[in-house]
Amino acid sequence: MTPEPPPTRPFVLISAAMSVDGHIDDTSPERLLLSCAEDFDRVDALRAECDAILVGAGTLRADDPRLEVRGAARREARVARGLPEHLLKVVLAGHGGLSAELRLWHSGGPKLVLAPDAAVPGLRAELGALAEVVGTGVELDPARALDALAARGVRRLMVEGGGAIQSLFLTAGLVDEIQLAVAPFFVGEAAAPRFAPAVGKPFPQDAAHRMTLLGAEPLGDMVVLRYAARRADASRVTAADLGWMRVAIDLSRQCPPSESAYSVGAVVVAADGTEIARGFSRESGDDKVHAEESALGKIDLADPRLRTATIYSTLEPCSVRASRPSPCAELIRSAGIGRVVLAWREPALFVADCQGVELLEQSGATVVETPTLAEEARAVNAHLV
Repeated sequence: MTPEPPPTRPFVLISAAMSVDGHIDDTSPERLLLSCAEDFDRVDALRAECDAILVGAGTLRADDPRLEVRGAARREARVARGLPEHLLKVVLAGHGGLSAELRLWHSGGPKLVLAPDAAVPGLRAELGALAEVVGTGVELDPARALDALAARGVRRLMVEGGGAIQSLFLTAGLVDEIQLAVAPFFVGEAAAPRFAPAVGKPFPQDAAHRMTLLGAEPLGDMVVLRYAARRADASRVTAADLGWMRVAIDLSRQCPPSESAYSVGAVVVAADGTEIARGFSRESGDDKVHAEESALGKIDLADPRLRTATIYSTLEPCSVRASRPSPCAELIRSAGIGRVVLAWREPALFVADCQGVELLEQSGATVVETPTLAEEARAVNAHLV
């Protein structure tokens, strides 16, 4: 039997606020408030969209946070969507020394502590039934931490700090997005904690590998910068890719029958695994509409998520159209989608030499094929091929 693929690791979002000179706190004993009221509300909304929230033990000791979704309406909306009212609250600890009196342990929702194996017995003795404690090997391994969260059904993780934890995930190449709120003042203390300080390991996001700016939003007297941070191998087929391609194949089965056109399904998916739109050939009774065209027609093309999204299509996007001004390959390029996953190439039945893949690759897109699902996608069109 073919073994089941391991659960997909969570989408990792770093959320942080810093001063203009890059500090996330000052050296005073009181916590420095960097965010404005509007930004606190934004962060609460972000939390409500996640499955888990993670901080380091140092942040837990210094700030004693509850890590709650504060808005009651947002918690109710989570329950209405079938999610737990409270997030899974995760602490990364390099060693023991986590007081059982900290407010986190007595707030809502389950708690998980991830630590090097050597620290696990002491932490279990300190915390008892207040939290589950799991080892990550000899070191505090962020990749194994994500595997542990994936096994618990976490799909979207929010990392809130502190700086060392931010650097731990960033230097490991495990961060998908950064949302960085910049406060309009200087801390001016060299010893003050910084956002993502140097930890002796290189950051994948260096001057030669710049991050993609997803947006810059004024908020109160601050500005929130959003960056796509991960430098993943876009040409690798993942378990998530196969899952979304099966969704597209199911969509292709919904196509009205035709003797002169293929039945195709398409899905556009954001980098965090959120579905943006879907479509299928001849949807809504239009005999000429293609699957990719149908899906893209439902999208606001100003949506910044498209820059890092993937479109899944059961058939190679067309390179020529007689019935429309632009073929689907051009529509994908115009939407700014840089990754295309397809199940099979278009055979020379209606078009002698489809050049959809070539056109997309010439525009800079990464095109990936899923040969393990090609036969399943072709079977939908067995009467034609």
